[in-house]
Amino acid sequence: QVQLVESGGGLVQAGGSLRLSCAASGFTLDGYAIGWFRQAPGKEREGVSCISSHDGSTYDADAVKGRFAISRDNAKKMVYLKMNSLNPGDTAVYYCAAERLAFSCRYYQPSEYGNWGQGTQVTVSS
Repeated sequence: QVQLVESGGGLVQAGGSLRLSCAASGFTLDGYAIGWFRQAPGKEREGVSCISSHDGSTYDADAVKGRFAISRDNAKKMVYLKMNSLNPGDTAVYYCAAERLAFSCRYYQPSEYGNWGQGTQVTVSS
């Protein structure tokens, strides 16, 4: 079955960096768009970054543009999110999700992804 497992979260000081990993199993990563999402306490889940399957194009939300970078290694079935210049506003549980999308991943909402990991906590202290 489709399984996604996130890792790499933790506690970091403001200005620091983390790299999140998402390991996929049970399916071929090719052909799936991958999104990173986050959810802070009391807030809705929001898109952070995504990478399309058909052309490898990426999209970053305005809040993380220039600080976060998503990448994928289909052969290793891994997707990464490199996060730099972290600030307390980035504190959240981060999830990766996979779905077969017809168009660029930038046009899709969290509800349109059917396969999710369990999440990894990122806490940024001031």
